[in-house]
Amino acid sequence: MIEVEDMRTDEINDLLSRRNYGHLGCAEDGQPYVVPVHYAYDEPAIYIYTTEGKKSEIVKDNPLVCLQVEEVEDNQNWKSVLVNGRAVHVTYPAERNRALELITKVNPTLTPAVSIRWMDSWVRENVEVILRIDSRTKTGRASVDRSGNEKPFSSKHRDTQ
Repeated sequence: MIEVEDMRTDEINDLLSRRNYGHLGCAEDGQPYVVPVHYAYDEPAIYIYTTEGKKSEIVKDNPLVCLQVEEVEDNQNWKSVLVNGRAVHVTYPAERNRALELITKVNPTLTPAVSIRWMDSWVRENVEVILRIDSRTKTGRASVDRSGNEKPFSSKHRDTQ
């Protein structure tokens, strides 16, 4: 029997540390906007690299965001974390340099941010934006097999603790 349990804080932080990809949710005039993003986790901060465009404009007007990160083996083996917080544009040179160093470790090419040139009213030249999410809450849920036939996550997903 598969059940769903809340994750402990250490499990949430472990998942955020091991993954580098999630979905950023923000809202413009009450309309949700969710986009896939690469991120770097430097507890407690989460850094996201992007370029000026729709996402950065929305966050400038409404800095409340949610980052969803998941690890899914199959329908019965999964973990999901939600980080709710405030996005801040990183402007101090020392923090920008540190954030960029962390981000390029998980996404060396900085794609898709620097490689896509959409033809819409939001895109400008590739002016980089680094966001830091200051979390207010971090929650997580995970499937748990109570039948005794637990199938562990494969080695690419298994916790490294």
